[in-house]
Amino acid sequence: MPQNNIDFACSNGIDCSVLASGQACSLPDPRINHASVVMNLYYSANVRQPYTCRFANSGLITTVDP
Repeated sequence: MPQNNIDFACSNGIDCSVLASGQACSLPDPRINHASVVMNLYYSANVRQPYTCRFANSGLITTVDP
């Protein structure tokens, strides 16, 4: 599931170069962390509308940084 979310966000307007080795969000490396980053970027880029955080029911809006 994390890779599907990464692929979706990166193919729908999110600049995923921040995940590349040596970039700001490259570490920690697990896919789940990378998915969290791009899902948040996608949500933010879409004016934080709740429907933009669904990601096939794998998204969750939090009020505290997980």
